[in-house]
Amino acid sequence: MKITDVKSFPVWGGNRNFFFIKVETDAGIYGIGEGGITWRELATAACVDHLKPLLIGEDPNRIEHLWQLMFRGGFFPAGRIACSAISAIDIALWDIRGKALGVPVYDLLGGLVRNKVVCYPHISGGTAEQLADNAIKTADQGWRFVRWGTPTEGDILEPSKAARQTLKQCEAVRTAVGDDVEILIDVHTRLDPQHAIPLCRSLEQFHPYFIEDPLRSENVTTYHQMARHVSVPLAVGEQFATKWEFRELIEEELMQYARIDVCIVGGLTEARKVANWCETHYIDIAPHNPLGPVSTAACLHLDLATSNFGVQELPRQPGTILPEVFPVQVSFEDGHLLPPTSPGLGIDFNEEAALAYYYQEGNSPRISRPDGSFTNW
Repeated sequence: MKITDVKSFPVWGGNRNFFFIKVETDAGIYGIGEGGITWRELATAACVDHLKPLLIGEDPNRIEHLWQLMFRGGFFPAGRIACSAISAIDIALWDIRGKALGVPVYDLLGGLVRNKVVCYPHISGGTAEQLADNAIKTADQGWRFVRWGTPTEGDILEPSKAARQTLKQCEAVRTAVGDDVEILIDVHTRLDPQHAIPLCRSLEQFHPYFIEDPLRSENVTTYHQMARHVSVPLAVGEQFATKWEFRELIEEELMQYARIDVCIVGGLTEARKVANWCETHYIDIAPHNPLGPVSTAACLHLDLATSNFGVQELPRQPGTILPEVFPVQVSFEDGHLLPPTSPGLGIDFNEEAALAYYYQEGNSPRISRPDGSFTNW
């Protein structure tokens, strides 16, 4: 079996773009992948075009070899855009291998270690009371987790005020849902240590499952400072490409949950390595998944075959996003994703439908401080 083509599909999903690829073979088997750098889909597509000559004519079963070739084959090690392209291709190769062997991808990763995967949704609310009401509704629907982000006032974020509002929100939600629903708070890399440390310490009384990305991701050494001052569990890593960017956080045990993004880190091949490395330090994975049906499926297979798993992000339930493009998606029930039984990733792709949802120009939301200076979204 040889690879005959690699096609890119930047797809408009209604309120944002997604990036999918299709790897075709001379055996009539194709694989589907997804890249994860949001609002940079065309850059990822161009990178796929650069990688394509390395892949045509190659055996798709040589997944590790092709990963190394794509990552290192241009002399300069791949960065985030290139790793997003590699991720999409790598996921598609695992899909092909599963289909060729007639087994789900999780069987190739070692087989099931659990029968279902617990997930968390995103909730919102203009006030602490509205957020608490939405948390109750979410719990009543069968979810065991609720998650929301550090609040802004429109496109303005004032760090001290945002921290006070987050504390008020957490108190309201914990009072509303009780102790049996886990709370997750996403700071979204919006704060620096002088604000993140007091916030994390003040939230400890409400026993959050984790605080996500309390700091910007460029300098992970700053997490040493966080670790000295806070005891709340931290979840970090959604912006990281490759195991090397995770290295210090894992080896120095500066986080409790690894936010691996399968569609940025380097696909299932690299995600599996990071997850296994985390296991040696008793760090659980909580894969980042703000993306589409392929990302959800890839995360599911990783979670099903990984013992050190915590919870899976799932803001978009299967079947609610791009059903025409992906007429078969993975199954969901009562806050859990369920194991597929069909070969490969367990999803189908309609190429003609994808072409009808072509990319639309746009940029990510932008947040500023009250003085007009730019801050992280």
